[in-house]
Amino acid sequence: MKFRTERDGLLEALATASRAASARTAAGSASPSLQLVLHGNQLIVTGADPDLVIEVRTSVAGDADGAVLVPARLLVDIVRSFEPGAVTVTSDEEEARVLSGRAEFSVRVPVAAEVSRLSPAGGEGVSLPARRFAEGLRQVVRAALTDDTRAPQLTGVLMLTTGTGLRLVATDSYRLAFKDLAGMSGPSGGNEVLVPARALAEVQRLVGALADGKESDDTSPLVFRCGELDAAFDLGHVQLTTRLLRGPFPDYERLLPPSYPNSFTAAKEELAAALRRVRLMVRDTKDVTTPVRISFTEGGVELTVLTAETGRASERVDGSYVGEETTIAFNPGYLLDGIDAIRADVVTLEVIDSSKPATVRGEGEDDYRYLLMPVRVS
Repeated sequence: MKFRTERDGLLEALATASRAASARTAAGSASPSLQLVLHGNQLIVTGADPDLVIEVRTSVAGDADGAVLVPARLLVDIVRSFEPGAVTVTSDEEEARVLSGRAEFSVRVPVAAEVSRLSPAGGEGVSLPARRFAEGLRQVVRAALTDDTRAPQLTGVLMLTTGTGLRLVATDSYRLAFKDLAGMSGPSGGNEVLVPARALAEVQRLVGALADGKESDDTSPLVFRCGELDAAFDLGHVQLTTRLLRGPFPDYERLLPPSYPNSFTAAKEELAAALRRVRLMVRDTKDVTTPVRISFTEGGVELTVLTAETGRASERVDGSYVGEETTIAFNPGYLLDGIDAIRADVVTLEVIDSSKPATVRGEGEDDYRYLLMPVRVS
């Protein structure tokens, strides 16, 4: 294999595909690998682990077709180290050679390495407005479980078709987020699928990267296809394929209170800034989940963080409060996640008591809800 291309375009393709590369790519492999395949003037770069595959296509000046596996991180670092300009890549059965300017690297091909492959996602493709979909992911993915040892199905985002469009739901059992995307198509036939949050976070990142420097319209093509075992997202020159999750997803609708007797409304940035300040008391302590106590009173709330190790911090935030005076504690990180997800400038925190889910919502954002459980304190 031999080709020549510009550093920046090659680096983008390598870095994007390497985000799917994992140490689980191949048993016995010292490091995750990228597969480079050249057909004419088209280079296909693939990174994968058993559950996620990212394939990037880019145009190069091809000289000899072929394929090679290379250590992912090493190749990305090599190309990144070059000055902007032309890069030449050649390979044989034993090594890949990367040249730019006066620099030349010879990289050994991993022994017995291979790139994982998933079954091609079947079904008819559904076109999604890329930016709206990515914004929905930004608001919802944060609530998914990140550790799959407890309940693997909670590491996914439920995508289901409703009577009005597509709904996204995620929960880690301590908090829950859902977003209704009106008029957007979902899985065909009214089905629902459970897509790994890790894969959807990559889709969100890819849409953001593609949108950089472009106008604010939503014209980026994003095609979603879903089979029985896998799902695929096609975005420009990138295809992301992921294995679907199995297992029962919680009956989240029963967690949604029909109404709230108490609600506090304030400027989003003011409330978020105050939370970040009082949380400084636990930033460097052993227990970073120390709760923030929120005392709801007429005209505002008092935020308090108290630890035996570092001391106490408190701050008052003015706002409009309707309801009885009460104090409820929350995980400060989870609460900040919910506030940061809101797009509006004004946020409302609705509570019942210290044992029932609270809701964070934005002014005019009736299509998004973020629920979180209070923390019991003595």
